[in-house]
Order: sequence, then structure tokens, then C-alpha cells
Amino acid sequence: MKMNKKVLPYLLVSPYIIHFLVFVAFPVAFSIVLTFHDWNIISPMKYIGLNNYVRLFKDQLFITSMLNTLLFLAIHIPLQIIVSLFFAEFLNQNIRFRGFFRGAFFLPVIVSGVVVTIVWQQLYGYDTGLLNRGLVGLGLGKVGWLVSTKWAMPSIALMATWKNVGLYIVLFLVGLQTVPAHYYEAADLEGASHSQKFFQITLPMINPTIFMVVILSTIGGFSLFIEPYVMTGGGPLNSTLSAVLYIYKQGFFYYHMGYSATLGLFFASLILIVIMVQKKFVEKDK
Repeated sequence: MKMNKKVLPYLLVSPYIIHFLVFVAFPVAFSIVLTFHDWNIISPMKYIGLNNYVRLFKDQLFITSMLNTLLFLAIHIPLQIIVSLFFAEFLNQNIRFRGFFRGAFFLPVIVSGVVVTIVWQQLYGYDTGLLNRGLVGLGLGKVGWLVSTKWAMPSIALMATWKNVGLYIVLFLVGLQTVPAHYYEAADLEGASHSQKFFQITLPMINPTIFMVVILSTIGGFSLFIEPYVMTGGGPLNSTLSAVLYIYKQGFFYYHMGYSATLGLFFASLILIVIMVQKKFVEKDK
């Protein structure tokens, strides 16, 4: 039996439509409805209007988690850009074993985040950690990498940079290889130094790549979860409680599913705003 040509296209796209409706549209719609209810999974949902939204802006712990996330971003983004750009510049040179080094720097990106976090947790150990043992060996005092409110978040930011730097090295390598070689040749003829070529040619030419790295690092920073969850649980004294970890605890520790959905919708809106800003600047640049 010959199939109607008008029906065939709909049948071909139907798997995607079903997937979108079941795994995207329905969860999003349910989450929005959930923000207006109080629900602990066990009991029936109770309509409470805008109470969850009012609670969001009065929640001091939520504000703390936001400040912690902003602190992480303030440390992580500049460190991520400087380190990845430095190594990308190094790996863009004609050096021996360049392919090996490129693969080695990218390896942490594909390793499970939980595995990396556990390894760094052992490195940060106060009494038996390799870092503190090295400091003691040098005659210095121990540092409470994960037990001090001063050092906990910077320590997590350092570990996250090590985990993700390989991805941004690749992005910067692509950007560096798109810079026309004749710019450098003309600069050599003018007697420009390496630093002059870097600041006057390289940085302006890879501005779009830098901007993309900033946006991706920002989105990744807002999604900070595995590192504080495994390493500190949000402590000490909530100094590493990230926004996403707070959302998780509200939903699956305290079973405040309605409030957790409200927090999740708020952060999804923040990420959407960031993407819209990125899109605006990219189109303006073109």
C-alpha cells in the first residue's frame, strides 16, 4: 500500500516531536505550574500563589548561595582565560610532541567530574593531602584548603579551572590559528617584540574567542554543583554552597519541590539572558 506523501513527512519527524513533548515541553510546563504550588512529592500539591517567588527574594541562604557563585565566577573566569590562553599560545608554537601535549591538556575534560573531584579532595586533605605535606616539607604551615571559609571556594575554583582548561585551550587554539600570518610578518619587519605582537595583534584578533570563553565559563559557573557537593557539601558554614547545590538541597533534601522549581526557573531565566546578550554582541560584531 502506497503511503500518502502528505503524511510521510509528519511520520518522519514524529520521533523528535514525541521526544520534545515528553522530555522538554512537559517538564518545563510542569515546572512552571509547580512554582505556584507547595509539594513534597508525597502529599497532594497545594496552590500557594506567588509565595515561592516572594520567598526567593527574602531567602538569606539563597542570597548567600548567589554571592558564593559570583565569588566563584570572579576567581574562575579570569583564571580560566589567563591559563588557557597562556597554554594555547605555547601549544600554537612549533614544539616537539605538540600533538601529545594537546591531547594531555584535553584529557581532564573527558574524565568524569566526580573522579576528578575525589582526586583533588585527596590532594586538598588537611593532614594527609599532598599539597599540605609539600608545604610542611618546605617548613611552611598547613592550609585549610577545604575546611577554611577563606580558602574553600578559591580551592574549588582552582580545581574547576584545571578540569575545564583543556576545552578552552582548544577554543583559543582555533582562534589563534585564524589570525593571518602576514600581520606577524609585517610586525617583524617593523621590529616589534613578542609582547607587542601579542597585545597589538593577537588579543584584538581573538576578541570573539575571548568573549565566547567568558560566556561559556559564566554558564558553567552558574552550573557549579559536583565540586562543592562532593568536596564540601556546601560547607564550611555554607561558604561553598553554590546556587545549583542549593536548588538540589531544597528539592531532594527538604522536599520543597515547588520552591526548588522556582529557583530553577529563576536560574534558567538568568542563563537565557546571558545567551541573549551573547547573541546580540555576536550579531553586532558581524
